[in-house]
Amino acid sequence: MNALETDIIKLRALEPEDVDTLYRWENDPRVWRVSGTIAPFSKYILRQFIENQKYDIYETRQMRLVIEAKALGKPVGSIDLFDIDPYNRRAGVGIVIHDKDYEGQGFASSALQALIRYCFHYLGLNQLYCNILSNNPQSLNLFRSKNFSVVGIKKEWVRTTSDWLDEYMLQLINPLK
Repeated sequence: MNALETDIIKLRALEPEDVDTLYRWENDPRVWRVSGTIAPFSKYILRQFIENQKYDIYETRQMRLVIEAKALGKPVGSIDLFDIDPYNRRAGVGIVIHDKDYEGQGFASSALQALIRYCFHYLGLNQLYCNILSNNPQSLNLFRSKNFSVVGIKKEWVRTTSDWLDEYMLQLINPLK
């Protein structure tokens, strides 16, 4: 088993064939609040995004991986590294299981564990961080279960249609050093 696999998932690069899946995922308004998106993506833009994945992650400062459930043989979500900072050896992490039918089956936990291992063992990062909205206790629990610590809270950080949400910032310092 390689660094980007566990017993139930494998993390893989985006493929051109993923454009329809990515189009469905990226244009789901339920995901927009956590991704900071406010407008839909075209297939043209998404094809360019997939094409740009061929560049070095230190050049693009990001990497998206598809979470593929081994038993199902199909994508169930995605996990991202963003704002990769090679000098300070840190990156942000985002994860989404894109279909409610696949939530609660351990795919996100398994994918996050594989990504943590990859980041600290292979990329040589010193820390990972994430930002989680206050109305997302599942995500907060997921990251805490992988030893991420809450290091701050941004008050009224994200506007909703009727109110404001706080956002937690969490960090995981490389436990291998």
